[in-house]
Amino acid sequence: MAQAFVVDVQQSHENSPSGTLQRGGDKLYSTNWGMLGAQHALTGGTVMLRTMLSLEPATITDRRYPELFQVGETAYGQPIVDGQHPHNLLMEIGAMDAYTIGKTVLNLYYAPVGDPALGPTAFPHRASAAELPQATLSHHDEDSTHISYNVVTAELARRSVHIEAGGFCGREPGENRWNFGFGPMDSWTSRLTWLPARNWQAQISTGRLHHPEAIGSGDEERTTASVEYASRERTASVIWGRAYKTAGRYAVNAITAEGVLPIGRKNDLTGRFEWSQRDELFADQPALESTLPRWFDISAYTAGYTRDIGRWHDADIGVGANASAYGMGNSADRDALTNIYGNRPWGVSLYLRVRLKPASNAAVAR
Repeated sequence: MAQAFVVDVQQSHENSPSGTLQRGGDKLYSTNWGMLGAQHALTGGTVMLRTMLSLEPATITDRRYPELFQVGETAYGQPIVDGQHPHNLLMEIGAMDAYTIGKTVLNLYYAPVGDPALGPTAFPHRASAAELPQATLSHHDEDSTHISYNVVTAELARRSVHIEAGGFCGREPGENRWNFGFGPMDSWTSRLTWLPARNWQAQISTGRLHHPEAIGSGDEERTTASVEYASRERTASVIWGRAYKTAGRYAVNAITAEGVLPIGRKNDLTGRFEWSQRDELFADQPALESTLPRWFDISAYTAGYTRDIGRWHDADIGVGANASAYGMGNSADRDALTNIYGNRPWGVSLYLRVRLKPASNAAVAR
C-alpha cells in the first residue's frame, strides 16, 4: 500500500485592521507514505511483519506545512502553531503473532515504532479521509499516537468484539524525523472494538500518555470514540476525542465528521467538519497566551473534489482541490482572534494524488 499527494496550499494572511500580518501561509509540499507487509505460518500461529515509511522529512521543508489553527509538537525548539509537522521516515516496524483458540483469536503485537491501541484509524489511513491531503485539526486529540515507540499490545478477538490492552512510550517523536527514537514503556492504553455488520466499525478507547509534549510538563489522559463506515459506494467517519491535561487540570474536546462520496467511476466529493477546543494557539507567545482564554472554540468546514485522470503502471493518478473556511466560536473568541486571523480565515489546496493499486485488484480498478 502506498500513496502520495503533491499539494499547493494558499491561506489567508492579509493585513489585519490593526496593520499586523495575519497568520497563514502558502507552500508547495508532499504528504506520502508506503506500507509493506508479509505473513507466514509459524509455531501453530501466523506471524505478520509490517513496516511503514514516509519521505515527508524531505518533501515537507521547514519541519511543517501551513494549516490554520493546527497545533502540536515542535520545530526548531519552538511550538508549532498554524502548521502540521511531517511524519517520520520510520512510521512502523512491527510484528504480530496470531493464534486461534477455539472461536477466539489471540493477537500479540510488538513494535519498536508502531501504533498502540488508542483511537480510531489514523487519518492517513482512514477511507473517509482518502482524498484529503491535510491532517485533521483534532489529530493530537484523537489519533496522534499512531507513531509511538516501544509498543506492545495483546488482543482477544471473538466474532464481532475485539478487546485490546497494552503499553508504549508516551513521548511524541522528536523533531529529527530521519532518525529512530526509543523510550521506556511508561504509558498504557485499552480499546474495545465492535464490528456490528459488514463495512461498519466502532471503537472506544482510553489511555494515559506520560509527558507526551517535548515542551511542557504533565501527562495526558485521552479518551476517544468513533464509528467508521467504508464501502465502494461511500465512506464516512464520526470521531470524538477528549484530552485531559494533568499539568493544567483541564480537558479539551474535539469532534470530526468526514466522508467521501464517489460520483460515477472517476469523481469523488469529499467533506469534513471539525469542532475543537484549541488550547495552544499562542504557545509560541507565552506572554500573550497568559492574557487570553485557556482555549478557543474553532470550527472548520472543508469541501473538496478529486478527479481520477488515469493510471501509471499500478498507480491511480488523480487531481483535485479542497477549500476550508473557519469559524471562531463566540463573540469573545472572535474579538480576541480577529486581529490575528482576520474576519474570515480560509485556505485552499490544489493537489496531484498518486495511489498504488495492487495488481490483483486491477480488474476492479477505476
